Amino acid sequence: MGIKNDNSQQRRVSGAYVTSTISITLVLFTLGFLGMLLLHAQNLSDYILEHIGFEIIMTNQVKEAEILQLKKTLDAAPFVKSTEYITKEEATKRLTDLLGEEFTGFLGDEDNPLLPSIDVRFRAAWANSDSIAKIEQQVMANPKVKEVYYQKSMVHLINHNLSNITLALMAFSLLLFVIALALINNTIRLSVFSKRFVIRSMQLVGATENFIRKPFLMLGIAQGILCAVLASLMLYGIMETLLNQIPELSVLTGPLTRLNLYLSILFTGILITAVSTYFSVSKFLHMKSDQFYG
Repeated sequence: MGIKNDNSQQRRVSGAYVTSTISITLVLFTLGFLGMLLLHAQNLSDYILEHIGFEIIMTNQVKEAEILQLKKTLDAAPFVKSTEYITKEEATKRLTDLLGEEFTGFLGDEDNPLLPSIDVRFRAAWANSDSIAKIEQQVMANPKVKEVYYQKSMVHLINHNLSNITLALMAFSLLLFVIALALINNTIRLSVFSKRFVIRSMQLVGATENFIRKPFLMLGIAQGILCAVLASLMLYGIMETLLNQIPELSVLTGPLTRLNLYLSILFTGILITAVSTYFSVSKFLHMKSDQFYG
């Protein structure tokens, strides 16, 4: 009879461990998937912002050496992502491609009204209305610059929309993290609950609280690592599938970004399972005997 009870207890404990492992893995996968969305959203935001810039129109009397010197100065500036020097001839070619040969065919080299320019793209941190306005003032202080052109309303609209999307994602992420924390904590409590009689037996033979906690903590940490690895493998499979189907996504992610995501999942899994296990075991260590059957 005693052997049957022991086997039944062992099956319940094993079943609780498997169930908690699956539950924690799914929760970590959900957190990791949201983290992947946030990282891609941030990378997409930076990608869009770094395509914001302005066109510096030079005066007609400026020498090419002076334009190249200005371009070199801009390239060294911390707010510049890239620059491109557009000659009169290149500007004419682009206008011809856009409007047609018949529209620009009358332009000659000597009477070409188009001016040389420098196309500037900013780094994401500086691609906002206030920063661009300050940069514009600095550039316009150069007497060789005739005009700085960019669509101010579009810059404002892009920044406004990206800010709203980021705030919404951050709020949703925080809510999901709190829910995930509660789910993992409850899952581990149920797992420890199935071993409450083991805890009581160890107490009865005189084991200290730290001695009792240690194997549970080690098992919790190992479970956290296992669940994090499983969740990361699931995310890896999804990412590889998406990249195969949509190769353009490669500009939004990279090996380092994904490695940081997997490490974050691992750290989260270890931290949450260790903390939850610690407090769950502590609860049963201080529980009265009549509560063990409640």
